[in-house]
Amino acid sequence: MPSTLSPSTLLPPVPRPRRRRRAALWGALVALLLIAQSLLLALTLSHEASRAQEAADQAATEVAAHAKQLMSRDLQGLQGLMWANEAEWRGNAAGLVRQSRIILRIESRDQQRRIERVVESPFLPPLFARLGREQLQLETELACAGAMRQGTPLFSRSYFVPLPDGEGLEVTDLCLPRVRAGEPPSYVVATVGLRALLEESISPEQARQFEMSFVEGDGTRLARTGLIRGSGIYLAERLLDLQGVSLQLRVDSGTGKPKLIPNLATALVLGLSLALLALVLVLARDGRRRAQAEHALAEALAFRQAMENSLITGLRARDLDGNISYVNPAFCAMVGYGAEELVGTGRPPQAPPYWPPEFIEEYWRRHHDREARWEAGLPPREGFETVFARSTGERFPVMIYEAPLLNAQGQQTGWMSAVLDLSAQRKVEELSRQQQERLQATARLATVGEMASLLSHELNQPLAAIASYATASINLMVREADDPQTPDMVRQAVTRIAEQAERAGRVIKSVHDFVRRREQSREWVRVEQLMDAVLPLVRLQARKSGTRIELDLPERLPRVRCDRTMVEQVLLNLTRNGIQAMDGPTALADRLLVIRVRPLQPRWLSIAVIDRGPGIPPEVARQLFTPFFTTRTEGMGLGLSLCRTVVEQHGGAMDFDSRVAPDSPTGTEFRFSLPCEDTAGGERSTLTGETSA
Repeated sequence: MPSTLSPSTLLPPVPRPRRRRRAALWGALVALLLIAQSLLLALTLSHEASRAQEAADQAATEVAAHAKQLMSRDLQGLQGLMWANEAEWRGNAAGLVRQSRIILRIESRDQQRRIERVVESPFLPPLFARLGREQLQLETELACAGAMRQGTPLFSRSYFVPLPDGEGLEVTDLCLPRVRAGEPPSYVVATVGLRALLEESISPEQARQFEMSFVEGDGTRLARTGLIRGSGIYLAERLLDLQGVSLQLRVDSGTGKPKLIPNLATALVLGLSLALLALVLVLARDGRRRAQAEHALAEALAFRQAMENSLITGLRARDLDGNISYVNPAFCAMVGYGAEELVGTGRPPQAPPYWPPEFIEEYWRRHHDREARWEAGLPPREGFETVFARSTGERFPVMIYEAPLLNAQGQQTGWMSAVLDLSAQRKVEELSRQQQERLQATARLATVGEMASLLSHELNQPLAAIASYATASINLMVREADDPQTPDMVRQAVTRIAEQAERAGRVIKSVHDFVRRREQSREWVRVEQLMDAVLPLVRLQARKSGTRIELDLPERLPRVRCDRTMVEQVLLNLTRNGIQAMDGPTALADRLLVIRVRPLQPRWLSIAVIDRGPGIPPEVARQLFTPFFTTRTEGMGLGLSLCRTVVEQHGGAMDFDSRVAPDSPTGTEFRFSLPCEDTAGGERSTLTGETSA
């Protein structure tokens, strides 16, 4: 936790004169260091600039000398062609252009300087393929005329030759006059590529460091070579004097301006100077920071203690032997023991006082199992529920989350546990369960109340029949005794009375069993038994609205494990909703309610209730399962909500599909699933039966 105190409150005040003197000394030290570093940087930058310029000058001198040497070598080869006979000339010229990449073309010319023989370089396409030689020989004519007058080889001025690929070369012609006694004069003309001359004159190391180029007096670049572009900072120029022409060689170094720290030695000196300055500053502030850290540590400890005291979650720390080393006030309040009674306890065989005696052996086994899992590299068990005992002897449930307790070196020293008291949660869950039971009972009573009128109508029929048969029996008994048919007719009437009384009894018993059956016990029940219990009540309402009931049940259905009363209520609610949905909007001939049962998975069974009503609009479907939402004025809005709750309590799920499109058959299908016996591998056959309401 950061401290709110200023540094001046943590250290004693320093007298003002002493503070000024210390500031002056520190200022002088910093100024000297800055001056020394500035001078060192200036000298280093100047030295590096001088070295870069010297390297450029040396490269220019070496390249110029090498180029002149190459031209002298090729001139000797060309002079040898002047004395070769006509048969040997072409072979010697071809060997010369293969040997020297500088010479791009060799021509033999007569007295009028007309071309007689030509040898092209094998390393390039024909030089004058795009523009003819006759269009690019003005400079050659001038050079040959001067060479004849002076009697020595001469170079022409450079000119540009375009190539077929869109590029071109800057070249110069070397004209050698040939004069023999008794023969007319002739000429040997060699075309020299300036770029090739540069490439042959420069070394690979120089090509990686410099950009070389031949330039004219106005700075126009004629040819260049080099693997980099020059930075334009360190330049060197040399004149390449050839017979009849001078070429200006420019060397541009790729090295830019020297960096702020040009070499390792300077970096080390600067780094040591800065480190020295930083070290002095750190030492000066070390005492102040130490005092601040001590104050912050004290506040952090106080803050942690206040935070632990305010927690409602119990904290407990134990060492590897199980000894309790720390408990917070919430844990003490939870179990009813003071910290002095708990710290130091727990080492086997002494159990903590909050362990119930009947669970001590089990808790020791769990403690040793957790240590064994941790030593084996497995994660310890976390988030387990157990039972503690208060000092009053009361048992209460707790949830414990445990994690290894590590020291600063990452070594485990024990276990840290967070303990939650679940007593209040269990009370809330029990209250919620009781409320749920009350709602379910209310829903069953409401269902029976809605069916009261149907029961009265259904019971009126057997009661009226009983009265009629009783009256007929009395009338038959007062008949003449000599009528032989009287006993049979009386016996038949009494039989009908018994049948109608049994029918009325079955109706009343179905309603009685549905209302009074309250226990929530899971049992294995056949689906046919569920249907037989619900169908008498369903047929009461179906007969009134003219709805047909259709059962779609496969043979040999597995038994389902459920709370029979609750599932019967779900079936009754869904069938009653389907019948009411068709009452009115659906034509009498189309009123059909289908109860379909299908195996969903090897251990699950699906039950669907399908009607042909108008469907459920989307705005109603979004809140269909919301408690107390209903579209009927006499409804409570609890039926579908309770149905989903009952199904989910059995581990199943409930959903529905509804069709409301006017151009297709409408209707709604409610489906829910229940756990059943394993049916994997069993054969199924479907039997569809239809009964009239």
